[in-house]
Amino acid sequence: MTLLTRPVLEISLAAVLANYQELQKLAAGSVAAAVVKDDAYGLGAEKVAAYLYRHGNCRSFFVAHAVEGAKIRPFVPDAQIYVLQGMGDDNLELFAAAGLTPVVSCLPQFEYWKQHRIKGVKPVIHVETGLNRLGFREKDLQQLDQTDCREFGMVMSHLACADVQGHFMNARQLEEFTRLHRTYFPELPGSLSASDGVFLGTEFHFDMVRLGAAMYGINTAPYRRNIMRPVIRLTAPVLQLADLPEGDFVGYSATYRANSPRRLAIVSAGYGDGLPRSLSNVGKVYFVNGGKRCEGRVLGRVSMDNLIVDITGLEDVQVGDMAILLDEEYTLDDMGRDAGTIAYEVLSRLGKNPRFDRRYKE
Repeated sequence: MTLLTRPVLEISLAAVLANYQELQKLAAGSVAAAVVKDDAYGLGAEKVAAYLYRHGNCRSFFVAHAVEGAKIRPFVPDAQIYVLQGMGDDNLELFAAAGLTPVVSCLPQFEYWKQHRIKGVKPVIHVETGLNRLGFREKDLQQLDQTDCREFGMVMSHLACADVQGHFMNARQLEEFTRLHRTYFPELPGSLSASDGVFLGTEFHFDMVRLGAAMYGINTAPYRRNIMRPVIRLTAPVLQLADLPEGDFVGYSATYRANSPRRLAIVSAGYGDGLPRSLSNVGKVYFVNGGKRCEGRVLGRVSMDNLIVDITGLEDVQVGDMAILLDEEYTLDDMGRDAGTIAYEVLSRLGKNPRFDRRYKE
């Protein structure tokens, strides 16, 4: 008898590559950069970057912080690594040692760059076009002279509503980015779109697209069928079976009471593993029962280490069986919907967990 106690996270590097290549085709003519920030959305930046470098000929990567760029540098030796949060005293040595390229988002960051230039590196300038997050506003751009503008190697911005195809902000930001690009940096390559912008059409692609969430299987264009392959499969072992008498309560705070006798499976996964606690009393868990895929429902509160799952009528479930929490049929997008959040957050939280038995597939 095989008996496991930890959840198992299977990560398909082959699926990541296939998604990268599919997006690359959609944005043909643009450089396809891979976004591996947040440890590749929790899936392992070193593994993902190395695989895309070797098998996908990817030579451009984006991270959030310099420490992330330095971590992947040995695996992508001659690639361009862009750092979205920029350069400062807390990471200056890493920029120089790892040959990283900062994204400069405001005048103080630009002044810092001019004081600490890195030989052979031209930073990216981030301009604000409607998201109202990071980025130079036009009043700041007007303070740059021609010499300043020649410091940069690329101009970028970020779309706010690209997951909604007909949203008015898409056309507004495209127009604004095009105007700022032509006015201040006419000779520089441009980058406007992340994964969701790729699906909006060629006019949004410019010279580089930044591929993140869609590359990891998330549906960033929910107005159309998801053409991305699922990248992860998450299962967890059944630790115990129990009967729940009619009238008894389940879990912390007794939020579920049985209105009839129920059969329970205690599954070894919880919010300590990154599962949203908002799946309490609404989450779905799947089992292979009698050769068929069957659904169980989370009863009561999701606790730190366990789920209590209703398996009434599923006679073949045994201790040691692996409950399916995520796969190609119940996806990150599905769990995000059921949890009242988005797939991005679910993946990021799950991927960071050190308790999983991680298994990479090529």
